Amino acid sequence: MGRKATVLIFVFLALASGLSAQSKKHLAWTVEGDTLYNRGEYAEAARWYTKVLDANPPKSGKYSDRGFYGILYRRAVCYYSTEEFEKALADLAVFEPQFPRSPQPKLLKAFIYREQGDTDKQLENLTAAMELQLPNADFLKWRGLLLVQKERYDEARSDLLEARALSDDAEVETYLGLCYHHTGDADSAYLSFNKAIELNPTFLGTYLYAGSAALASGDYTLSLEYLNLALRIDSKNPDVLFYKGVALVELKQLDEACRCLNRAFYSGADDAGDYLAQYCFGSGN
Repeated sequence: MGRKATVLIFVFLALASGLSAQSKKHLAWTVEGDTLYNRGEYAEAARWYTKVLDANPPKSGKYSDRGFYGILYRRAVCYYSTEEFEKALADLAVFEPQFPRSPQPKLLKAFIYREQGDTDKQLENLTAAMELQLPNADFLKWRGLLLVQKERYDEARSDLLEARALSDDAEVETYLGLCYHHTGDADSAYLSFNKAIELNPTFLGTYLYAGSAALASGDYTLSLEYLNLALRIDSKNPDVLFYKGVALVELKQLDEACRCLNRAFYSGADDAGDYLAQYCFGSGN
């Protein structure tokens, strides 16, 4: 999901743009900011919002009119959109305590932490937001993936099964396959992988994960079947080439294995170097 598309989720409708009578003189600045915001011109919108907020500073940490919090929130979205993440978090730190039952600031924080690569804080804020709203397939999938990354496979499976009940999705089936694989249920794993392929035959991740799962299980022929299908989608993918090379090594097909590993290594798969050194450079290939 692109950042500008994501931002549309965060239109905070609970707060009106209108300000109290004593602040009407700043309404034109707010309208200008909102116009730019709606055009996706976030840097300029943030400047207008800042003019309004600077002219009406909070007292004892609180704004005199709740309408200012709507402006503050939209500025946080602008900062997120322009990758000024610490500024966005600072605005949300002021906004969130005033609206503790709103999932929106928590979701925005989760998106920010995703951009920053902070899995723990993503998971914390995403979970907090999800507790305040109805189940959402996209967010269940997102949390499921985070839980897979944390190797919390039983929890991940629970989220992904709930997401599956709401919507057919190739990624959900793929991540379910990973959960089943890591918890020792190979039959369910391949059912999920194959269902994912039915839903979206062009999603490379399914073939890659299915191929790596089969490789880890010692089913090298099955691994090659998935990996060869992956290479039809992306013939230069370094991870696919690496896993294929490993599978071919295990099947004693060293000439082809070395060709794959060499391509993988020079495409950026550093792990292929060890296999090349062990099976290719010293083997006469």
